[in-house]
Amino acid sequence: MPRFGPHPDRRPAVVAGASSGIGAATAVALAGAGHPVVLGARRLDRCEAVAAGIRDRGGEAHALWLDLTDPASVEKFASQAEEVAGDIDVAVACAGQSLPDSAPGAFEAMVDVNMVGTYRLVTAMLPAMKARCRGDLVFVSSEVVRHPRPGTAAYVASKWGMEGYARTLQMQLEGTGVRASIVQAGQAATEMGSDWDPDATAAILESWIHWGLARHDNFLLPDAVAAAVVTVVATPPGTHLTMVEVAPEAPIRRRQLDPDRPANPGPPSQGAP
Repeated sequence: MPRFGPHPDRRPAVVAGASSGIGAATAVALAGAGHPVVLGARRLDRCEAVAAGIRDRGGEAHALWLDLTDPASVEKFASQAEEVAGDIDVAVACAGQSLPDSAPGAFEAMVDVNMVGTYRLVTAMLPAMKARCRGDLVFVSSEVVRHPRPGTAAYVASKWGMEGYARTLQMQLEGTGVRASIVQAGQAATEMGSDWDPDATAAILESWIHWGLARHDNFLLPDAVAAAVVTVVATPPGTHLTMVEVAPEAPIRRRQLDPDRPANPGPPSQGAP
C-alpha cells in the first residue's frame, strides 16, 4: 500500500480576496487547472465578473460575499461554499489591505484583515479538512516579512503575524494530511496602494530607495503569483512546499551584453507600492 494516495479528482477551492489582483488571478488559474472555485470578497460584483469569465471558459465558479472582519460573514461563507461546490479541499488566503502608516486607524484595520481575518478563514475551513485527512491551506504573503519597508509598519506587522501563524500551523498539522504553505510575493502590479495620498506615496518611495529596497522597476504580474499557488496545490501528497518566494526578475542590462548598444531603461514603473 502506498503511504499517500493521489489527490481526488474533484478538489473545490475557495479564494478569499478574489475581486482583483492576485486573488482574482489565483481563482482563474485554479479554475484553469480544473478546480471548482468559490470566490469571496466584499466587492461581490467584481467577484461575479471574474466568476462569469471562468464559466465562459468552461470552468465552475461561484461568487459569494465575504468580509473577513466579520466572524459571522466568514462562517456563512464557509457554509455556503460547501453547499455550492462540495467539500472544500483548498483554501487560499489572499485578501489583503495596505495603507500607509499615516492613514487613521491603519494598524488596527490591517491587522484585522491581513492577520485576524486569515485566522477566521482558516478556523472555518480547517476542521473539515482535518476530518478528511487532506487539504491545502495557502497563505499569500509579502516580501516585506523578509525586507521590512519604512512607512508601512502596520502592513509589515500584519504580514509577519500571518506568516508566524502559518509557520506554527505547519508544525501543528504535521501528520494530519493537511498542508499549510506560504507563497511570498515580491513587488507586484496590483491595485493595492493605488488610493494612497500622492505626497505620502512619494515620501515612502523615497525612503525605500534610501534603504536600498527599490533596486529596479520591474513588477510581478498577478498571474505569476497565481502560478506559484497552483504549483503548491498541485504538488502530490507526500510532498510539502512550505515556502515559495516569488520575485520579479530585474530587466536585462543590454549594455552588459553588448557595450555598443544603448542601455535598456526597462519598463516604466507600474502598479502600487
